[in-house]
Amino acid sequence: MRDHGRHAQHRRPATRHRAPLFVVVVVAAFVAGQLWWQRSSAADRDDLRLSVDPQRGVPELAAGDDPTVATPDLDEGRSLFDALHASTTTAPLASTTIPTAAPTTPAVLLPVPEALPDDPYADSPETVVGRIAIPTIGLDEALQQGMTLTAINRGPSHWPGTAGPGELGNVVVAGHRTTYSRPFHDLDLLRVGDPVVYTTDRGTFTYAVTGTEIVTPEEVRIADQTAAYTSTLFACHPPGSAAYRIVVHLQLLDAAGRPVPPFEAPVAPVTIPRPA
Repeated sequence: MRDHGRHAQHRRPATRHRAPLFVVVVVAAFVAGQLWWQRSSAADRDDLRLSVDPQRGVPELAAGDDPTVATPDLDEGRSLFDALHASTTTAPLASTTIPTAAPTTPAVLLPVPEALPDDPYADSPETVVGRIAIPTIGLDEALQQGMTLTAINRGPSHWPGTAGPGELGNVVVAGHRTTYSRPFHDLDLLRVGDPVVYTTDRGTFTYAVTGTEIVTPEEVRIADQTAAYTSTLFACHPPGSAAYRIVVHLQLLDAAGRPVPPFEAPVAPVTIPRPA
């Protein structure tokens, strides 16, 4: 029994020496873990490179960071939606040019020629709207108004509803070649560049010949109106026959003798009346 007690007394000191060693190992592991965690956290902070606004406490991208990437911050009590919204709106928006509507310009209404009379011999009052002069063929006469033969028999006559001299559109004038005063007898002698001068109470307007063509009597397109400053002279062809029409086209000139350019504003469509 004494030997058993003696052996027991020898074992108790060994137990007291092992306990402190266990504590030392645990403490060393804890300290090592803390050091590793601090180094890892520091590395993470360096990688994020966030600077903090001292007044708001909201992370901001440091200089040199990619401006198209942001790190959501959930530490300020914002919802996940707020954080995602913030991250998607930090990227700069692509430059976009929004086309603006062109200023609205009222459409220009072109003249509308009157339909040719059903009865070419219908009586019509004499109406003088100005004068027409064509120096190349020695013409200088009053400019009548109307497309009846009664009006044209009096002299060169303006097609009602077409543009007036100097106005936007086509000034259309008819005349005889072999009867009455035969004002357009020598219309075929006109050449490109020859002047035709209209005088009205609005002023004096000089046009220049741009070309001549021969058409059938049905070609009422010669009275068409466009957004240009033009004029058209026509008469029967050949002289003494009504089989065709000789048509001379003119262009308005400015004070310097240059062609007046077409009008560039929007133009309302025009319906030219045609004979049935």
